[in-house]
Amino acid sequence: MEAISDILNRIDGFIWGPVTLVLLLGVGIYLTVGLGFMPWRYIVPAFRLLFKSRKGSVEEGDITPYQALMTALSATVGTGNIAGVATAIYLGGPGAIFWMWMTALIGMATKYGEAVLAVKYREKDALGNYVGGPMYYIKNGMGENWRWLGVLFAVFGMLAAFGIGNTVQSNSVADALQDSVGVPVWVSGLVIMVVAAAVILGGIKSIAKTAEMIVPFMAIAYVGGALIIILMRITEVPAALAMIFSDAFTGTAATGGFAGSTVMLALRYGVARGVFSNEAGLGSAPIAHAAAKTRDPVKQGMIGMLGTFIDTIVICTMTALVIVLSGLWTSGATGAALSARAFSAELPGGFGEYLVSFGLALFAFTTILGWSYYGERCAEYLFGEKVILPYRILWILAIPLGAITSLDFVWLLAGVLNGFMAIPNLIALAALSPVIFKLTREHLG
Repeated sequence: MEAISDILNRIDGFIWGPVTLVLLLGVGIYLTVGLGFMPWRYIVPAFRLLFKSRKGSVEEGDITPYQALMTALSATVGTGNIAGVATAIYLGGPGAIFWMWMTALIGMATKYGEAVLAVKYREKDALGNYVGGPMYYIKNGMGENWRWLGVLFAVFGMLAAFGIGNTVQSNSVADALQDSVGVPVWVSGLVIMVVAAAVILGGIKSIAKTAEMIVPFMAIAYVGGALIIILMRITEVPAALAMIFSDAFTGTAATGGFAGSTVMLALRYGVARGVFSNEAGLGSAPIAHAAAKTRDPVKQGMIGMLGTFIDTIVICTMTALVIVLSGLWTSGATGAALSARAFSAELPGGFGEYLVSFGLALFAFTTILGWSYYGERCAEYLFGEKVILPYRILWILAIPLGAITSLDFVWLLAGVLNGFMAIPNLIALAALSPVIFKLTREHLG
């Protein structure tokens, strides 16, 4: 096992090293420029579209465009927003947050393109459900000669889902609840399994309805708590922002328990954790957007790009500012523990720790729901509709196992598979970019 872990560590270092990060940023920059910076210019109209789409539609699809975004957000808003941001600051210093923002701004074009292609090239399966995502836009957009690339994406997605979207999430919830309120990990695992089963067995409509209720609630509660802290320290915010901007280009000197970082470390961990948090370029979110009730790929693309904005520009920024304002980023703590310590130091009566623990629990639970759908659709692409029920059952049974197991190896494997997911998707986005540009011009004039 140690030898396998060593090999995976080397692959992980390569797959999340300069090659993939340059590919992610390169495709994102290319799409941003090719779209004339439309994702930045159309943020307000996109929010208008989003709120209009809550009322539903008689158009073809399984869930409303609003529910599609909430489902995508349920999968992306998770441990990356709490633990991932803290880890980025621990390893890359406050400057990593600047590069996380840049990744998100560029990633909005990537998410837009993914959602546009998902709706454009989606299909209807034998059960009458709308299915789509990278494997379908590779097959239907790039042609049969490239079908193998879609198969690779589906294999990586199906397997990665059990790691990043299931076992590591239930493990995070169990650990957080044990640390904050003393709930045994096996109890948390069983409770999550039962509640998740009640939602997942109902399929995408059940997942979407649950996401529609939980995601806005948990985001508002978490952001609200962070805003209270920021407002309490409002006079220090300009200095915190100045530190984030300056350290992005100068590196961070060693102070306290912080070992110091270079500009390259800030860039690397800012980009990597940004992608881990918002999943722009991984190809996961378009699987949800393909089920939206719409005939207009561009409208769904505009709604889809808001996922990256909400996840990183809003929620991750809240976590980052609280950590930097607290000064505890030099304490030597990292991950969720650093976030919890920062919130606890600023909010009285242990409320901060509870906010982070229960926020992490809710975020991770909804990630389990969202990724169950992603993995299921990848499995269906490979094996047909007959695999859906067995996959759901296997998914549900894996939840308590994740809660009680040490997952260092699973984290490592999931990270490698996630990186492999991105490569076929980014190739498809680059190859089909003329379609994205053409549809956008036709819609926006």
